[in-house]
Amino acid sequence: MTTAAQTTAPPTISAPQLVAQLAGPTPPVVLDASYLLEHPEFDGDYRSTDAREGFERAHVPGALYVDVARQFSDPRGSTHYTHPSPQAVVDELARLGIGEGAPVVVYDTTQTIFAARLWYLLRWVGVDARVLDGGLAAWTTAGQDVETGPTAPPAAVAPWSARETRAAWVTRTELVARATADERPLVCGLPAGSFAGTAVSRYSRRGRIPGSVNVSARALFAPDGTMLPAAEIAEAYRAVGVDGSEEVLLYCGGGISASANALTLAAIGIDSVRIYDGSLEEWSTDESLPLETDAETPGTAHAER
Repeated sequence: MTTAAQTTAPPTISAPQLVAQLAGPTPPVVLDASYLLEHPEFDGDYRSTDAREGFERAHVPGALYVDVARQFSDPRGSTHYTHPSPQAVVDELARLGIGEGAPVVVYDTTQTIFAARLWYLLRWVGVDARVLDGGLAAWTTAGQDVETGPTAPPAAVAPWSARETRAAWVTRTELVARATADERPLVCGLPAGSFAGTAVSRYSRRGRIPGSVNVSARALFAPDGTMLPAAEIAEAYRAVGVDGSEEVLLYCGGGISASANALTLAAIGIDSVRIYDGSLEEWSTDESLPLETDAETPGTAHAER
């Protein structure tokens, strides 16, 4: 079994901590990874767009906007957010003016899931990355000013060599071959209705991968966007048998909410995780692969993010 290495640095940073670091001798580069997913109106209704317009209305001073789908996904991939190669990740960082060893703080205005996705990618290649807990809302709640308008393109830095530091991905092939006796938990990070197959889906079929359990990533964040206390997060995972004793396999719709699961697991000290990048977007298109549902799913069922 391949597992990820343990890390000790906390995965998140508070707004006051970020203020202090930005005033320090080695300020982090701040990236806004906001991205918009539209509610599906019918099964297979996938609509998304970048959030650059919102970034130009307000962002952390000095932050750079990044389009996760375009800049940090493989355009040749079969799904929307197929992870790029490690070298492609660091080459994009270099184009953004981020050199090897530079600290990075990521945030978003879209419930942390896209910030978590970028954090997961950066952490995979050894970048000192953390997520701003609560995103832009936490920054403004802390009384900090925002900037408006576009940000000038940064000056690129010299390319540097990628260093893959952890096993980060589980493949469809591995999940298909996964034995029923495999004790590693397989966690779906989608909301309960999507897991049950009672909600309208962005993907071609509804349901869950057999043998998986549900911990909705979005339910692990408070209404203000900050992460729930560690004890509550740990209890949510323990309730479905995740206690850190085994590697945790994660999936969702397209590898995004699962990244927020990885972030919350890291916050409680569970770092041995891998994400199924294709998730339901890939799995549901193969009619030979099973999906479980709790009940028949009429077309009028409500949609969930």
